Amino acid sequence: MASASPVRVRFCPSPTGNPHVGLVRTALFNWAFARHHGGTFVFRIEDTDAARDSEESYVQLLDSLRWLGFTWDEGPEVGGPHAPYRQSERMDLYRDVAQKLLDGGYAYRCYCTTEELDARRAAARAAGKPSGYDGHCRELSTVQVEAYEGEHRSSIVRFRMPDETITFTDLVRGELSFTPENVPDFGIVRANGAPLYTLVNPVDDALMEITHVLRGEDLLSSTPRQIALYKALIELGVAQAVPEFGHLPYVMGEGNKKLSKRDPEASLNLYRERGFLPEGLLNYLSLLGWSFSKDQDIFSIEEMVAKFDIPDVNANPARFDLKKAEAINADHIRLLDPKAFADACTPWLRAPHANWEPEEFDAAAWERIAPYAQTRVTVLSDITANVDFLFRKEPVEDQASWDKAMKGDPAALLTTARENLAAADWNDPESLKQAVLTAGEAHGLKLGKAQAPVRVAVTGRTVGLPLFESLEILGAEKSLARIDAALAKLAA
Repeated sequence: MASASPVRVRFCPSPTGNPHVGLVRTALFNWAFARHHGGTFVFRIEDTDAARDSEESYVQLLDSLRWLGFTWDEGPEVGGPHAPYRQSERMDLYRDVAQKLLDGGYAYRCYCTTEELDARRAAARAAGKPSGYDGHCRELSTVQVEAYEGEHRSSIVRFRMPDETITFTDLVRGELSFTPENVPDFGIVRANGAPLYTLVNPVDDALMEITHVLRGEDLLSSTPRQIALYKALIELGVAQAVPEFGHLPYVMGEGNKKLSKRDPEASLNLYRERGFLPEGLLNYLSLLGWSFSKDQDIFSIEEMVAKFDIPDVNANPARFDLKKAEAINADHIRLLDPKAFADACTPWLRAPHANWEPEEFDAAAWERIAPYAQTRVTVLSDITANVDFLFRKEPVEDQASWDKAMKGDPAALLTTARENLAAADWNDPESLKQAVLTAGEAHGLKLGKAQAPVRVAVTGRTVGLPLFESLEILGAEKSLARIDAALAKLAA
């Protein structure tokens, strides 16, 4: 079943709801595999489910792929030799292939009602037998067909599975075999004439000459059916070859359960809104079933492409670890050029994220504080709370931070610190540090305890960017005024 070069892979999501990180991992592995082998990455939209598909989700899919940095060689808005690339625009093709399968004896009409199917399945289960379709309509006589038609029964089209074991070599899992009793005949066209996924997916792969089908483990059970259908399509002259298959491991969430769309951490939008870098998120997702090396977790997408290959993917389920994803993203933030970091933060320095008035933003102060922020933030959205003290008229009022920092005799400490800071060199963060250190010593406090009330008075929070560099950038006038305000609050 080896496929001919060059490599052609496809990513074919349905436009339903928000993109899922498991879906992104599948796209990434397909894209990286294609780029590694100098092949073609086909982006195809499976939008035949009118009840669930939406144009909004379709637009969001395209936008998400572009944000992640994926480019596709064939697909929507790019075109290609196998257009159109939306299944809703390919219905005539599916009807034509379904008719060829019927005419060639590879498929047949099934007139069984839902009630009849349910009753026979229940009987099979009671007898300890497989409960799949029992082939009732597989060999109907002309008389039986006429009788069913006379009753005005509706019919679906079923594919006739060969009575043989189907064996193939999965690129991730090795050799797999499926016996006939475990792969019954299956529907390919609904009673209303609408083609099913079981038909349109392999037909599109065949017509688009896909050489490798790389997809989630949850689709593994459908593979023997598709292989049988491919062989029929080859005999009909529709397909050229059976592609190779590689089934990617599950992405697991909490409690050893498969990460589902309902899990909050599954939504791609969550990471985009929080300010993950595309390269940070892709770096982490690539580790869900694959590794760059034993001693290196941080790498660029170019480095991944140079090394990635499907046989290196692990078949075992991969656990999604949000903390590790954040840590890897933080490392990628550190690797940014300072100007690139400052530019990347721009959306979080504007409405609706910013909690200051637009005219209060000081570009020069931001340019000076950005290098300190770059070493502290995990995601870009962290930046807003880290620098808002620079641009607000007053610091954020955080009672919990105030209560935590203002213990013992904070007024005495702040009074001494204010006197020392007033005499310090405000162009030298080390001088400001010594002013607070000396104030702390005068009150029997180490620097950590002494600077806490100063930090909360000036920034409103107990944690943040380096304090003394922050004071220097904010300036003596604003900093001392905020300490005065804190002393007045304590006195009241």
